[in-house]
Amino acid sequence: MSNEINSYLDFHKKNGGSGKLFNFKFISYKEGFLKLSGVFPKESLNPNQTIQGGMMTSMLDDVTSLLIIYESKGKVYPSSTNLHSIHHRPLFLGSVIATAEIIKKGKNIATVKGELFNSEGKIATTLIHSAILIKADIK
Repeated sequence: MSNEINSYLDFHKKNGGSGKLFNFKFISYKEGFLKLSGVFPKESLNPNQTIQGGMMTSMLDDVTSLLIIYESKGKVYPSSTNLHSIHHRPLFLGSVIATAEIIKKGKNIATVKGELFNSEGKIATTLIHSAILIKADIK
């Protein structure tokens, strides 16, 4: 299973701008749930030397989208209609854990929750991602 998910991570890294930034690594998957590690590079820092909130949202946008893409076997691509993020604590350079969990998925619309956890396992950011599901052919 990790080989299948890694093929989508490789596609994302090769074809997406943010896919080149976060260096995602597969941790686990079960139906409706994906867990990856990711790394924030120095370019994602704000002047306070913490990770800029938009970069946290971007990472979770990617992870929640990857779950939808993987579960559709590349036949669906989520076009975001709303990204609502809540930042609970600052993040710093280095590795984080990112999770995605499907809340509701219909034929045309999906809502997915994403969460980032710091190196101590504490929640740093929550995202609610709503998207229209568009037919695709991602391999």
